[in-house]
Amino acid sequence: MAPSAHDAPSAPYDLAIDFGGDRFPVSGGRPRLSWKPPKSAAAPSEYELEIHSDGRPPHYARVADHLLIDWPTRPLRSGEQVSWRARSHAPDGTSAWSTWHTFEAGLLDEDWTARWITPAHDPEVARRPPGTRPAHVLRGTFHTSDVVRARLYATALGVYEAFVNGERVGSVELSPGSTSYDRTLYAQAADVTSSVCPGTNTIEVVLSDGWYRGQVGAFRKPAGWGELLAVRLELRLELADGTRQAVRSDEHWTSAAGPVTRADLMDGQITDFLAARGPERPVLADAVTAPAIDWSPAPPVRRIEDLPTASLTRLPNGAWIADFGQNASGWIALADLGPAGTRSVIDYGEHLDPATGDLTTSHLDIQRPGDPVTVFVQHDEVVSSGAADDVFEPRHTIHGFRYARLVRGDTPLDASRLTMRVVHTDLRPTGTFACANEDLNRLHEVARWSFRGNAVDVPTDCPTRERIGWTGDYQVFLPSATRLYDVSGFSRKWLRSVRDDQLDDGRIANFSPDGRRIKLRGDQRLDMMTGSAGWGDAIVLVPWELYETYGDRRGLVENWDAMVRWVEWELATARTARHPSRVARSTEPLPHEEFIWDGSFHWGEWAEPKPRAEDGSLVEPTRGDPDAWMRSDKGEVGTAFLYRSTATLARIARVLGREADAAHYTRLAERIKEAWRTEFLDDAGHTTVDTQASYVRALAYGLAPEALRDAVAARLIARIEAAGTHLGTGFLSTADLLPVLADTGHADLAYQILLQRSSPSWLGMLDRGATTIWEDWDGVDENGIARDSLNHYSKGAVIRFLHTHTLGLRQAENSVAWERFVVAPVLHPSVDWARGTYDSPRGTIAVAWRTEGSELYISVDVPPTSTATVVFPDGEALTAAPGRFTAHRRLGARRMADDHR
Repeated sequence: MAPSAHDAPSAPYDLAIDFGGDRFPVSGGRPRLSWKPPKSAAAPSEYELEIHSDGRPPHYARVADHLLIDWPTRPLRSGEQVSWRARSHAPDGTSAWSTWHTFEAGLLDEDWTARWITPAHDPEVARRPPGTRPAHVLRGTFHTSDVVRARLYATALGVYEAFVNGERVGSVELSPGSTSYDRTLYAQAADVTSSVCPGTNTIEVVLSDGWYRGQVGAFRKPAGWGELLAVRLELRLELADGTRQAVRSDEHWTSAAGPVTRADLMDGQITDFLAARGPERPVLADAVTAPAIDWSPAPPVRRIEDLPTASLTRLPNGAWIADFGQNASGWIALADLGPAGTRSVIDYGEHLDPATGDLTTSHLDIQRPGDPVTVFVQHDEVVSSGAADDVFEPRHTIHGFRYARLVRGDTPLDASRLTMRVVHTDLRPTGTFACANEDLNRLHEVARWSFRGNAVDVPTDCPTRERIGWTGDYQVFLPSATRLYDVSGFSRKWLRSVRDDQLDDGRIANFSPDGRRIKLRGDQRLDMMTGSAGWGDAIVLVPWELYETYGDRRGLVENWDAMVRWVEWELATARTARHPSRVARSTEPLPHEEFIWDGSFHWGEWAEPKPRAEDGSLVEPTRGDPDAWMRSDKGEVGTAFLYRSTATLARIARVLGREADAAHYTRLAERIKEAWRTEFLDDAGHTTVDTQASYVRALAYGLAPEALRDAVAARLIARIEAAGTHLGTGFLSTADLLPVLADTGHADLAYQILLQRSSPSWLGMLDRGATTIWEDWDGVDENGIARDSLNHYSKGAVIRFLHTHTLGLRQAENSVAWERFVVAPVLHPSVDWARGTYDSPRGTIAVAWRTEGSELYISVDVPPTSTATVVFPDGEALTAAPGRFTAHRRLGARRMADDHR
């Protein structure tokens, strides 16, 4: 959401709509409105809105809430400008008006008059494979007089940049973003008033393959959204004489080759500033079919910050190695291109060879059994024109990297002319954390950077090898993401692609947007591996997390049908498919097996710490014997997630007033839980698989009966101790491990694991130089050899524990949008103070605590429409109303003093 600025503390503040935009918010016809209550102790009883739009009489409305309020008046028209403000009414009086918040409606789909235009057909370019094609320059001219307002609306099938009279339009990167292009396409709007001049004007669009038809995933397969690139652009002008003018992309535009001679989001970009502009050829008009144009709820991708070169080293072979000190997503800006004809070759990566100091990316190569190796590439080139003001910024690609190798012959390189542009979705920060333990502060920062590097328009698994929106990764990390940033619009945008990609039978694709288009292709391998527990369940668990965090009931409505289709497919598969081990046990399924989800593919507890062979080398189960791994019984994981999603669906149905559905799925969830217990848990509290992950799930999901919770926790502890006090959890359960231990009375063990330094451990990553979270616990081994991705954010979900337990701030059970929260720090000798803030939908919550000797001091700021419960280590609980709460207690003793004002 885009907030307003400079609001007075005595008035509502942070006014926003549920749409994104570049330099101003841009909505559809019915935006939702949100704001935060005045920073006063009295909770408002209602709010008053004043809305002005395009000179019409103001509209006034009174509403009871301040979160995601439905648009209270007639739908907006295309381009309509809106100013609105709010004030609150409370028992102690009426607040001041907020400052005005302004936004505009975009050009609505039915009002577009521009045509889709496609670059002229070039047989030589058409023969090139994905990853090697050039960008195209599309050009149109128009005449106008004095302009008082100019709005450029544009979108593309491909990635585009627009220029008006040579000036780049807006600050968005990688437009129009990544969506499932067969069903969803977003446009962008920009104010170009200052770029338009009286007389003849030129509009140019640089268009490349992007997500639409470039390479996808680790194996660099071509995206299957379409064969032809296209742009649709409309410029709406208001002239000084009161008239209006529209400039449209149409058959009169031309296309030509430009300086970008190769552009691929994954492989990289080549720009030749000496390349002659190709001949101007007429474009093709209306040669593509595209979905209706919409406006995104998410903030855009932007250049977020610049990092200077931390070091620049020249190798004996003449190559330069630039270290920027931080693994991130983005590209290099190179301002010193050398004399005309100088070719600078840039390769990007996450790691340096420990023996040579040279860049190495071999750990990101990948090979499917029986296939050749797919060699990892992130490679840019630029040829200098000799002009002093030329700057190379490869805006039609993006890379994950900390290091860059530059080769340019004998031409010198000045480190000050080399900058890392950090590029990702411009998410608004919402949470802070700091404590007395610097290792934990560093871990928090590393995990935050890892998420940033993977928030490039969609939540990706890594910014290097795959860069696709794996559902399991985001499902795991989302509860942590919500504590770091406002991810409401970002997540809603991605969920639309998850729905778009859902298969006809109800399965959810492993990743979305799904450029491989598994829902349409007869790829037997991909089809077999689609529909995994913990991955497909994102369609239920992500909207629910967003509802609990932001109060977004509409998100539940938007995803309801997709949720039901997914859960019904899970249930049907559990009922009709059996794992061979159970068939061998009994030809006829036992009664409870109707609810055991074991007969289809599951990724399972992916990326558990790898065992070691006798020689100390790591054993790779999925590579050493992939068939055995595929055949293994993962029914415990599948059935646990079947229960979790079915029970969550029942809760969602209750929120939506669907009482019959709520009762139905509640009954099913109980039967699934009993089936899980029957099949996987014995009377001593041991699971049949006897893994740390299975015990974490039993406790975190409420699968273990109350009478067995202590026994289950004891067995979890025994498995941890058997591993030398190391974790043994993988993808799906690591985030819950430490909270489960702390919540069952084993906080010391939780901290012991958190602070463990030998592998597998988080601090072990940091000790070996990690600046982002690794995919593999041994991402860089003791010899400095890298393996797999070094920026894979899922394991970084551990930082939720720092917020919920170390700081002690968590939302109360059954609370929505932080109307109630709990502050209950879990103390440990390694941390004698912690502080943090969370910019909740109701206002900023601040928590600070410290221990001095035997005393605990704590303070909490409670927003106006929230209440808090402060729980001390001895179990004493106090209610904190809006305002500042302070107290201190003698540790292990009763109340000493408190103050609440």
